[in-house]
Amino acid sequence: MERNVQIRYRILFMLLVTTFVLCGCQKKVSLQNEYKLENRLVQFEQIGSDGFSRPFADDISVATGNDDLGANLKAEAAAVFEIGGQEVVYEQSAYKRMNPASTTKIMTAIVALKYGNLDDLVTVTKDAIITESGSSMAGVKPGDVISLKDLLYGLMIPSGNDAANAIAVHVGGSIDGFVAMMNQEAHRIGATGTHFVNANGLTDPEHYTTAYDLYLMFHEALKYDMFRTIIGAHAYNANYVDSNGNPLNATWGVGNYYMNGMRETPEGLTVFGGKTGTTQAAGYCLIMGSRTEDGREFASVIMKSANRNTLYDDMSEIISKIDK
Repeated sequence: MERNVQIRYRILFMLLVTTFVLCGCQKKVSLQNEYKLENRLVQFEQIGSDGFSRPFADDISVATGNDDLGANLKAEAAAVFEIGGQEVVYEQSAYKRMNPASTTKIMTAIVALKYGNLDDLVTVTKDAIITESGSSMAGVKPGDVISLKDLLYGLMIPSGNDAANAIAVHVGGSIDGFVAMMNQEAHRIGATGTHFVNANGLTDPEHYTTAYDLYLMFHEALKYDMFRTIIGAHAYNANYVDSNGNPLNATWGVGNYYMNGMRETPEGLTVFGGKTGTTQAAGYCLIMGSRTEDGREFASVIMKSANRNTLYDDMSEIISKIDK
């Protein structure tokens, strides 16, 4: 104990001597990196109007991990979170790792929008050939030349697995390179229950996410105006050329039942876009954005519903809980 006290006194003495040398009689000594708040503010990613860094997750809802038993859903996981705020409307198994199917393509779009150029002309490679039965396709073929912007519409509206691979090769240099970027972005936004092995969502045991992470991805994607435009489209017409320069045309229609009129949206809400996903392993999935009459926005997630009807039954049930 006595020895520890002596060591502390020696350290204190050395600090006093150092302070005297720097700030006392040594007028020629100056601090090269003098601390000034105004020089450090630029290092913060987000600064509030009061000059202080915004707290982490001040515009993100945080799931409690406690299931809401106020709804009788058939889906395995579900959630409703505020966009741009912190309200948790509903959650059920929000942190359970599950197969995301084509809801994966939200992250594909994020990476493409962040690192790609919408005006780029993309030459589709053989990676766009997908032989899995029932795979959703945009219809692009190897050799076709199409803009990245049109590929993003082909990714999100008809849920083209071929478009996803074409985007991945163009933006990431290869599918593996692009997937690494997807995982990096997932980590950056705090989607810690997520791991990707492909850009389209085809089934793989190492390819998974959670209802909460899907919300985080959707929240991030909505920061891009082009993403909002794409998911808000009810239909899109793409014009491109084949390998010989012959003109091609494709028209894609939205599959979200609330947007195509096959389901009535609960009163007081407007659905402004989203992404469906369906595989045998994932069941029927949907993440979408709804807006109240006073302009508040919410993200709602359904994962692994048994069929399309129960998917929309469950979705209507949980978004009806939004205080309109």
